[in-house]
Amino acid sequence: MDSHEKLKLLSDASRFDLSCACGTDDRDHRTRGSDGAWLYPVTLPSGGHSVMLKTLISNVCVNDCLYCPYRSATDVPRTTIDPGAMAQLFMDYWRQRKVFGLFLSSGVVGTPDRSMALINDTASILRRKFQFRGYLHLKVIPGASDAAVEQALSLASAVSINIETPGERHFQRLSQKKHFERDIIRPLKLISTLTGKGMKHHGIKTTTQFIVGASDETDREIINYTTGLYDRLKMHRVYFSAYQTVGQTMSEELPEMNRPDKVRKDATFIREHRIYQADFLIRKYKFAMQDFIFDQGGFFSLEADPKQVWADHHPEKYPIPINSSDKLTLLRVPGLGPVTVGRITKMRREGTIQSWDGLGLSGKRLNMVKKYAVLG
Repeated sequence: MDSHEKLKLLSDASRFDLSCACGTDDRDHRTRGSDGAWLYPVTLPSGGHSVMLKTLISNVCVNDCLYCPYRSATDVPRTTIDPGAMAQLFMDYWRQRKVFGLFLSSGVVGTPDRSMALINDTASILRRKFQFRGYLHLKVIPGASDAAVEQALSLASAVSINIETPGERHFQRLSQKKHFERDIIRPLKLISTLTGKGMKHHGIKTTTQFIVGASDETDREIINYTTGLYDRLKMHRVYFSAYQTVGQTMSEELPEMNRPDKVRKDATFIREHRIYQADFLIRKYKFAMQDFIFDQGGFFSLEADPKQVWADHHPEKYPIPINSSDKLTLLRVPGLGPVTVGRITKMRREGTIQSWDGLGLSGKRLNMVKKYAVLG
């Protein structure tokens, strides 16, 4: 294969990793470039949107992660792009203004540090040879050395290492070659330290990703870990990817579990959606772990979003008065989001809100709000 054929194969392989600034539903928003490479949507730091080239530099991998279609035991075409060629391919895209940045990951080619060398060498060529000063998101390979992690931080705009599961027990069910504490938690803590306030690499964005439904983890376990990642490790974003069977053998190799997606075929994707809703409540609504309501098995309702479930479990707090409630109280009203709450607070500065007109609400959403709020 030539470099463009390799890029087509490797960019397609990267679609399972969402730990970047992409929209959460890449199935709807990603597009193929004219040569077949995948381009992903990105929300820019200054607002607005652009697209990013997202690819592996190699899909060769010695690891055995049961959820991954590119684990060592699978029979798929394998290839690696040389760092110099990868840098040149990206610059060709960038100079044509097709992309604004690069998300670069890899399989484990022999050792974690050998893979990190492929990633870091590409970034180094872009920064030093081509004087590229734009956005680079570099994947930290599980098990990478401290030196390789720090080098990535010195070159990147953002870094990520996927936590994959909430805890070692789940992790061990999916991989016998990787160690949760040594290969995942250690570099996560190192990244948190090196990007902390006052540190040399402060300002580098940090993200991670869970695979939802690959083990028998509960939603409660995922959210508990997620709050810790935000509170203790100061992660900028946590992403969630519903486990998808790719090939006939994957589901057979995964351990049997008693979880919602064994009952409903679409439940894994609904779980992903509910967890994303909870993540938004943590980041934007100041929800804490104790604010979430789970069923006896530790899962979110498949029928209602976590915010509405919380409201229904606290009837004593409703209805709330639109004209006198503070911002956080308004954000607890099902159907009200940050944009509408901002509109409400602006309207209140100009006088008492006398009707629902002007709030930008209609239909089912307006009826939802009226169940939990009054104008008084």
